[in-house]
Amino acid sequence: MSFQEHSPQQIGRRSLLNTEVTRNRSELFRQECMRLMLETEKACKYMQDNDIMRLDQRLKDIQFLKKELERKLEEIILDINVLTELQSRVAKALEAWNEPLRVTVVCLEERMRRYPTERQDDEVNRELLKEKGVFEAVAAVLQRILEQITEQIRLNRSAKYQLERDLKEKSEAQCIDNSCVLMTTHSIRDVPKSKNTKAVLPSLTVTPKQWENISDINIAKAEQQKNNSLSLQALVESLLEQTTADIQKQMQATKAAFLMNIKEIKSTKSQMEEQLAKIQSEYTSQQRIREDLQVAIGENEKCLSLAQTRLDLRCHRPSKEQCYDPAQSQLLAEVQQLTAHISKLHEAVVQSDEEQRALVRSQLELQENIEIKARSLYIDEVICTQHREPILLC
Repeated sequence: MSFQEHSPQQIGRRSLLNTEVTRNRSELFRQECMRLMLETEKACKYMQDNDIMRLDQRLKDIQFLKKELERKLEEIILDINVLTELQSRVAKALEAWNEPLRVTVVCLEERMRRYPTERQDDEVNRELLKEKGVFEAVAAVLQRILEQITEQIRLNRSAKYQLERDLKEKSEAQCIDNSCVLMTTHSIRDVPKSKNTKAVLPSLTVTPKQWENISDINIAKAEQQKNNSLSLQALVESLLEQTTADIQKQMQATKAAFLMNIKEIKSTKSQMEEQLAKIQSEYTSQQRIREDLQVAIGENEKCLSLAQTRLDLRCHRPSKEQCYDPAQSQLLAEVQQLTAHISKLHEAVVQSDEEQRALVRSQLELQENIEIKARSLYIDEVICTQHREPILLC
């Protein structure tokens, strides 16, 4: 068809038709854009609501775990404080028993300075050796307990560190998620943009179950250390009570042995002193009787001399007068009797000297034994008692 075939009217209608088509297409596109914008706005609103809901749930989960972690942290801190105080008590007890042990050793050494005859293995020595063994055993037990407490405090502090780190991370995550909840399209302009725009790979993230397990593991470890701490506390309290009772019992036994030994030494020493007084009195009496014997000998010798003089004088009688008359017989008998008496008196003097020498030996022996007993009594009653006074006050 040639150009001339189209009339101006046809050309105008065709132009109107094209304009109408264009306008209709534009209106349809505009309506589609409006629908798309509404759908996008609705989807965005739905997603944001879901974000808020998920973030709120996440915050609740974090808050719940934080409370559990904080509770366990308070418990573990309390356990650490209790164990630290218990550690101080055990250390003081260990230090306190060192002095009584030293005193017991000093008492054993002092008792070794007694005279050889007094160094027998008596009841006091046996009790002192038992006491020394008890102190050494208690010191060894307390040292082991002190090491256990130190190790348990270390484990508790390790659990405390894990709880604190977990709490810190939870607080940071809570702060970030809370900021995300409060964040709006108008407020994101103030938030610095991250240069790393790539999404986190799922393989590098922690799953919710793993995230929860981390705190559960920390809480479980803290709970285990708490139970261990409670068991250790009960053990230490029981040991302290038992060791104190054992030591007090042994110290009472040693004290009783000391008192009994002191009583026996005093009784023996008193008997020796009484015997010494009697010996000294007897020695004085023996000296007097010897002097009396010497006087008696002198008197008898005078009588003997008189009798012998009479006999000698009667020998000068006239021969017819020298008969063996009763007077002569009496004088001869008197001389024999007086000689026998004087001989016996001399024997008595010799025996008296022997008795005096025996009394002197007994006196010296008693004095030596009294000195030995006095030395032993001084060691047990004065030196050992003075040293043991701090023990009895523990």
